[in-house]
Amino acid sequence: MKIDGQSALVTGGASGLGEATARALAAAGARVALLDFNFDAASAVAAEIGGLAVKCDVASAASAEAAVAEAAARHGAARILVNCAGIGPAKKILSKSGTMPLEDFARVIAVNLTGSFNMLRLFAAGAAALDPLETGERGVAINTASVAAYEGQIGQAAYAASKGGVVGLTLPAARELAAYGIRVCTIAPGIFETAMLKGLPQAAQDSLGAAVPFPSRLGRPAEYAALALHILGNEMLNGETIRLDGALRMAPK
Repeated sequence: MKIDGQSALVTGGASGLGEATARALAAAGARVALLDFNFDAASAVAAEIGGLAVKCDVASAASAEAAVAEAAARHGAARILVNCAGIGPAKKILSKSGTMPLEDFARVIAVNLTGSFNMLRLFAAGAAALDPLETGERGVAINTASVAAYEGQIGQAAYAASKGGVVGLTLPAARELAAYGIRVCTIAPGIFETAMLKGLPQAAQDSLGAAVPFPSRLGRPAEYAALALHILGNEMLNGETIRLDGALRMAPK
């Protein structure tokens, strides 16, 4: 798919992987709507790239429906969706303080997995109604998983389960939406320079980066964005989860 002139939705577009992707899409000529719970931060990025900021809780049907409708009213129905919204609190199933509250587990699943599905279903409904491009495509959706989907660490039960669900969603969604000319892929990043990691002491960041075989550093959000744009442009990429991790395999802790 040629990106220039297309309408795009980026969840979690106010920071990190989502912000980098929104910037890359805008630079490639897309009309970008940044959907984020942090409206002020999304507005700041949108102002810089000529995009649209929309407040959105991806785990809420009503909020997501309203956000997608607002973006479509301004930019037209989207042919591109990149789901970067997510949360990753660390908590053990059982610790000295007791068991993990069920609502903590449910919240991670709601944002990371249900939120990805929520946005995918709404995006697919809009894209399916569009005329096909010369390639036959009507849209491309990219979800974000994590290497934790495969090697979840101690304290990551909720996060790993949510990202494992995103990986599991990829192929059946791609098979189902193929009838409409909509491709679905997932990126599974390793350890990246996000707001959470950049808040750690430099020594801690360096230690995490050193665990990556090559390149031995934290991943850069622009590298995630570059892969997202490649997926958009490569018609044969469909139903696939791509690890972006420098050959990292996570240890138990």
